Amino acid sequence: MSLPDGPADDPRPEEPVEPDLNECCGNGCTPCVFDTYAEERRAWQQAVKDWEARQSARAGTAPETRTGSLSPKP
Repeated sequence: MSLPDGPADDPRPEEPVEPDLNECCGNGCTPCVFDTYAEERRAWQQAVKDWEARQSARAGTAPETRTGSLSPKP
């Protein structure tokens, strides 16, 4: 069973947008746009886990441990 998007005061975190290949200049920048994206994605994954735990607590159920829970929203 998937959780609803949640109440308006605690919306599900939005997944960061992956940069287009053309957004990288190829000059070895530090950080590269893809490095920044990877950091944002890790933070998003943790935020989704935290959000799911809050939603479960509100519903009075145990947090789900689905492997697909960090997939993009359908």
